[in-house]
Amino acid sequence: MKKRINRSVLPLFCFITIIMKKDISEEELIEVDSSIPAKRKVVVPGEIILKGEDYLPGEGTKRQGEDIIATRFGLSEEAGRVVRVISVFGAFVPRRNNVVIGRVIDITFNGWLVDIDSASSGFLPIDEVPRFINKNEMDQFLSIGDALAAKIWSVKSKGIDLALKGKGLGKLEGGFIFRIIPSRVPRVIGREGSMINLIKDKTGCDIIVGQNGWIWIAGPSTEAEIKARKAVEFIADKVHIEGLTEKVEQWFEEGK
Repeated sequence: MKKRINRSVLPLFCFITIIMKKDISEEELIEVDSSIPAKRKVVVPGEIILKGEDYLPGEGTKRQGEDIIATRFGLSEEAGRVVRVISVFGAFVPRRNNVVIGRVIDITFNGWLVDIDSASSGFLPIDEVPRFINKNEMDQFLSIGDALAAKIWSVKSKGIDLALKGKGLGKLEGGFIFRIIPSRVPRVIGREGSMINLIKDKTGCDIIVGQNGWIWIAGPSTEAEIKARKAVEFIADKVHIEGLTEKVEQWFEEGK
């Protein structure tokens, strides 16, 4: 039988976890303390975000004495005990388990080369496809120019390995693809998927958001697809605003 953790002792639980597991990632700590709402504000390099020893510096920040200071321009996020700065601008930095959207640019004897808008192309090995593929008929499964959603399996100096073994991954048919600045993807997705689910509910569209900034939308009508795209772009243009979820709901109510 699982024991329930008292929410009031979560901050203490986080620090105990850090002591017991010193290589805990920033994402894991935020997930552990996800009961505490995130706080965001625009910061510039050198600006003091928070004071005190109760918080941990995350990506885009550093500790200087008792202060946590921004090391880049962006949107500071205080989630639980981790403070980080989400860059408002910047290129996509591929990481393991990122879901990305790309296009096939070449076919080799054992897989597909995929443009994922990164310095290195992605490579999808035939072994990472969840069905049998005849090597003589690979283009019947994915041909040059086809779009797909894939997960980054590993990031190496020689390239990026992709996989299709996962829910919602595979060839993307119908709909259309457009791009936003990759660093704004977290705001478009929202905390625990809240923002993108709001857009799906309001438009009836299927939407996949790649961490590389490519977004695929397919809906019941062209009008619904356009509405969904405008909603995504509305969010991407206003990443610095607090209470963005309420503003998006108002945007839909006004029928913009």
